[in-house]
Amino acid sequence: MATPQNPEVLIVGAGPVGLFAGLALAERGVHVRIVDKMSRTGIHSYALALHGRTLRLLKPYGLLDRVLAQAYPVHTIGLFDQQDRRCEIDLPDEADGIPALVVLPQDALERELAGALAARGVHVQWNQAVSQLASHEDHAAVTVDHLVQESVGYAVAHAEWMVAKSSQFQVPFVIGADGHRSVVRRELDIEFIEAGEAQSYTVFEFETNAHLAHQLRLIFGEQTTDVLWPLPGGACRWSFELPADAAPAAARRRDRLGVLLGSAQYPAMTEADLYRLMTERAPWFHGRVTRLNWQIVVRFERRLAQAFGKQRVWLAGDAGHMTGPAGSQSMNVGLREAADLTEIIAGILHQGQPAGRLETYNQQRLAEWHQLLRRNGGLQADSHADPWLAQRSGKLLSCLPATGDQLARLAQPLGLQLT
Repeated sequence: MATPQNPEVLIVGAGPVGLFAGLALAERGVHVRIVDKMSRTGIHSYALALHGRTLRLLKPYGLLDRVLAQAYPVHTIGLFDQQDRRCEIDLPDEADGIPALVVLPQDALERELAGALAARGVHVQWNQAVSQLASHEDHAAVTVDHLVQESVGYAVAHAEWMVAKSSQFQVPFVIGADGHRSVVRRELDIEFIEAGEAQSYTVFEFETNAHLAHQLRLIFGEQTTDVLWPLPGGACRWSFELPADAAPAAARRRDRLGVLLGSAQYPAMTEADLYRLMTERAPWFHGRVTRLNWQIVVRFERRLAQAFGKQRVWLAGDAGHMTGPAGSQSMNVGLREAADLTEIIAGILHQGQPAGRLETYNQQRLAEWHQLLRRNGGLQADSHADPWLAQRSGKLLSCLPATGDQLARLAQPLGLQLT
């Protein structure tokens, strides 16, 4: 019998993927527990775009209209060089009226998901970290540490997180949605292999008087790929790619309580740096910064888990993959992974469906990410493609905000084929 301590499914990680997995399971009558080692959701988040396929996932849970009311629709993608726009891609609404792409910061999506979970009696258990995990044929054995903050030190007091108590229990299934530094993945001893070159970015989010025209802009330099996202409320986010190895690996950590501003190896960027970068890389952008909200230097790696789980423990989202930030592919595919995985798990638990379906999930996820990370296939230019686009087809794969058939449809008018 399931109890708060021994649920049917333990979800590790309370980002969008973990919250959505919990919602999908709760809606199917599965008793779920969600734990996260942090004390709250993030203030500043990197992911901010929802693809049309992702929006459709929200509809059965009554969240589509709530999300769209807060979101900023994107109608076109402009492809630029450092002098001017080279071409434009239209993003028409889906046949059922769902937008092809909207901008909604990750923390806003998390609030909506958490609210829907609370309405179903499920609340995230913060400051709870999985410290040990073992997968068996018919269950997973888990140790969860409850963390508390204590003041330590003599001359100068400071706070540290301590383990107040630990609990051990068995659970039929575990879903690891605990991000790129996944404890669940490490406890399964699944290698997180490098699948492409890392990218470092300096990111500025600011209010502007520029006319953003509901357009996502991708700017391709000789060695850099920059991104300008329009945001709700007259704001925007510029992400400027930095030279290789400009930011240390530690800079990719997602600080949920503040903003990481540079490091000893790469100094913090200022508003003057923002104007300099815009002048150098996008002289066609004439907007003025009316208020700089925050900035960060961050590193994005491209990695892929060798497997998406085994037996009774499975991965979804960044725990299984990482890619560049431009197309918001990792979070959007992660949400779809959560939908697929929870349907399979609910079927095994409550309908007697075969556990072998989980291996199908594993193979499908690996195949999709081998394509998205250009390990097997990618975008190939045909004879009608503009030479400028053909030279950048590899970069475009992770920059276009879509996956699967939708990605193929976006690429087709450019003379690019998804293989």
